[in-house]
Amino acid sequence: MKAIRRFTVRPVLPDTLRPLTTLARNLRWSWHEPTRELFDAVDPAQGRTSDPVRLLGSVSAARLAALAADQEFLARLRAAAEDLDHYLHAPRWYQEQSGDLPASVAYFSPEFGVTAALPQYSGGLGILAGDHLKAASDLGVPLVGVGLLYRHGYFRQSLSREGWQQEHYPVLDPGELPVTQLRENDGTPARVTLALPGGRSLHAHIWTAQVGRVPLLMLDSDVEENAPAEREVTDRLYGGGSEHRLLQEMLLGIGGVRAVRTFCRLTGTPAPEVFHTNEGHAGFLGLERIRELQERGGLDFGAALETVRAGTVFTTHTPVPAGIDRFERSLVARHLGEDAELPGVDTGRILALGDETPLGGEPGLFNMAAMGLRLAQRANGVSTLHGAVSREMFAGLWPGFDPDEVPITSVTNGVHAPTWTAPEAARGAEGADDRQLWELRRTLREQLVTEVRERLRASWRQRGAGAAELGWTDSVLDPDVLTIGFARRVPSYKRLTLMLRDPDRLRALLLHPERPVQLVVAGKAHPADHGGKRLVQELVRFADDPRVRHRIVFLPDYGMAMARTLYPGCDVWLNNPLRPLEACGTSGMKAALNGCLNLSVLDGWWDEWFEPDFGWAIPTADGAATDEERRDDLEAAALYELIERRVAPRFYDRGEDGVPARWTEMVRRTLTDLGPKVLADRMVGEYVERLYAPAALAHRALVPDTARDLADWKSRVRGAWPKVAIDHIQIGELGEDLADAELGTTTAVRVRVTLGELRPDDVEVQALAGRVSPDDALVDARVCALKPAGGPDLEGRWPYEGSLVLDRTGPFGCTVRVLPSHPLLASAAELGLVTLPVEATGEGAGVLMR
Repeated sequence: MKAIRRFTVRPVLPDTLRPLTTLARNLRWSWHEPTRELFDAVDPAQGRTSDPVRLLGSVSAARLAALAADQEFLARLRAAAEDLDHYLHAPRWYQEQSGDLPASVAYFSPEFGVTAALPQYSGGLGILAGDHLKAASDLGVPLVGVGLLYRHGYFRQSLSREGWQQEHYPVLDPGELPVTQLRENDGTPARVTLALPGGRSLHAHIWTAQVGRVPLLMLDSDVEENAPAEREVTDRLYGGGSEHRLLQEMLLGIGGVRAVRTFCRLTGTPAPEVFHTNEGHAGFLGLERIRELQERGGLDFGAALETVRAGTVFTTHTPVPAGIDRFERSLVARHLGEDAELPGVDTGRILALGDETPLGGEPGLFNMAAMGLRLAQRANGVSTLHGAVSREMFAGLWPGFDPDEVPITSVTNGVHAPTWTAPEAARGAEGADDRQLWELRRTLREQLVTEVRERLRASWRQRGAGAAELGWTDSVLDPDVLTIGFARRVPSYKRLTLMLRDPDRLRALLLHPERPVQLVVAGKAHPADHGGKRLVQELVRFADDPRVRHRIVFLPDYGMAMARTLYPGCDVWLNNPLRPLEACGTSGMKAALNGCLNLSVLDGWWDEWFEPDFGWAIPTADGAATDEERRDDLEAAALYELIERRVAPRFYDRGEDGVPARWTEMVRRTLTDLGPKVLADRMVGEYVERLYAPAALAHRALVPDTARDLADWKSRVRGAWPKVAIDHIQIGELGEDLADAELGTTTAVRVRVTLGELRPDDVEVQALAGRVSPDDALVDARVCALKPAGGPDLEGRWPYEGSLVLDRTGPFGCTVRVLPSHPLLASAAELGLVTLPVEATGEGAGVLMR
């Protein structure tokens, strides 16, 4: 029989133990080792606890009574409670900064990986979001996280006897999670409501998880007033069809803004000045804010759009168009039109925000990333390389500009050190000599071996094996053998099975008589990705081979709990994606914090920070002439070669004391030089200084009248721009021969520009100069603003003048252009308007000097 209703019975703690509830309900325990150790002492018989809320619900009354009388435990409890109180209320980095920083920032993400006890994540995007919240808390940044509470989370993974991935969706009871329901002042549950087509409604309750100083609001559609289909909107992460996904993203974006407003009203939290959209899933938040400004602020769509843009930051995480959510325009129009959620907001203007045709897309589709970029004045990729890839990918939204001028910057991801660094590594690495460092690495490797054996036995039991079949698992892996880790989601571009490209060569590496290698592999394929599932099965079948199964293992159900042992216990972290499809790839960062060396394709963050002291770069077979099969063959061969000739020999090259001095030096350099770069504290600090602070200032500047003026100015400029033209260019003085110009020469630039209905205050005229490529494209061009040199001539052409310094030798060229100019623009490319010389005439074309 199945229960018709589910509820949670909570324990009643003695008064002296009440602080345990506060400590358990604040997820700081997940990265604060003293608090974790305190909960371990609550009931040592249960072992290392991964969920204090569940722990407190299972402790016997006798044990609670004993703890209430244990003066030593009570002293530790008081110290932990006082420490948390100080952490929550004392000034931190943010409070010590000069300048007028935002009073509050709302951070929206479809998933958050804070702790295994709150399984609301699938992979890197969610883990990054969780680390963002934790680092913001540590720094004192006044962030409010916004997401969804999925009743099944992401799936749990197991394997069939044949090695095929199987998915399970356990029900998550909010009463057993470290969350609290947000309630109105009268005690009733706070909720938000969205209107759906046909007079239906989507209601959602709001749950709050406290991530240190940062509240994380999560919307839950499992509400009795909802119809069955609406109750299932937040059933699972990345599940369901197109309409189901659209409703999830409407609830996250539109409902999320309403949840933030409700939370601020009930708690007194300052209203956010900046809204940060972590990927396009939450992009509808901008539409809700436009609706608010139209209804309550009296602004029209254009002025409301400018106000929203000024205070919005958009972070893209995908380097390929296929990674972007896209919906049928008719589906979006039906759900956001007059008969549904956003009556009064021009549906045509909404659909235009998601138009992907400038990107070479389909006219019938609504692109969430395109909308996200159009609704945000500031945007970024998540590594330097990914920023460049994003500028290329989205350049169509800024026609006429070279990709390097597209206004998408980059903030390289980071990871939260207290979450991902093993306590032993945090305590033992600093000041350790070579022998101590080597012994620490072996200790961590030994812990990994122990956990791998336990997990492998559990996996085989799930696959149907009996105890009598599993004796071999006692000798799986060796704590003295070079251990390589590979764990991540399993889309095809991450190439889980590249290591299997030449099975015989891999076997030889694993079974080498003097320098053996062992591999620990984990990862989940999306439930609908049958190609990914086949890759998992291929890997599992290889690992099942009795000849090598003591040297290679696949561990199902990869998640945060497994990762906390996996990263520290590996000697080398392997990453072999198709370059440049890994936007950042933070797993190698987490490994590096524990002294694990990286062996990776130069993609994402590794392209940016690779040094031979930190690991090895796998050569890539780039180029259009290389087909997929040959590329994989070449890169797999390079991988084998690196392991066989460079990685393994260095690991096994021991001195008389048995310590590999060159290896431990690489470990030390990874910890001391690379470690500080990969921190989430650094990442969040960059967001504050480079994106949040400027966005807050821009938002404050757009009071209603200013927003209207800016919207009117943009409309006027767009209407008048077709008549803007460059009519005459003169480089140098008349008769001057620039063919033999010398380095350091200054030359005059004079142009005449037709502005039509615009005035000089509306534009900026620029000269650009730099080296030229063989196809006459300017490379690394320097920009020089030209100044008006008088009034218009009889034909209405305005004269501009300036000078260029010929500061580089070799082929040199220059050109001129006209751009819109306004003090409230964040970038000269913001409107996507530019006028260049007419290339058909020699007089109007750019000038080359060879």
